[in-house]
Amino acid sequence: MEYTYAALLLHKVGKDIDEANLKAVISATGAKVDEAKVKVMVASLSGVDIADKLANASVAAAPAASSGDAPAEAPKEEKKKEEPKAEAAEGLASLFG
Repeated sequence: MEYTYAALLLHKVGKDIDEANLKAVISATGAKVDEAKVKVMVASLSGVDIADKLANASVAAAPAASSGDAPAEAPKEEKKKEEPKAEAAEGLASLFG
């Protein structure tokens, strides 16, 4: 996960997402750098428009707007059906003899 965060951080500050920059960010956190993961991350992000992907992701994750000014109603909770107290007491009485 830290490799994804490092790539996003590099994108945010306008740096190239390459092996050297990813290694520098991961190393700065104190984590051990896995060369294979760095290469996979760089290869998987080559040619990807990260800004476009982030824009599409935020639209998909945004909650749907309600049609109207009224606030959305909270879902109604079902009321528990309570046992009559006498029946509950009978069950306890059988435990004690």
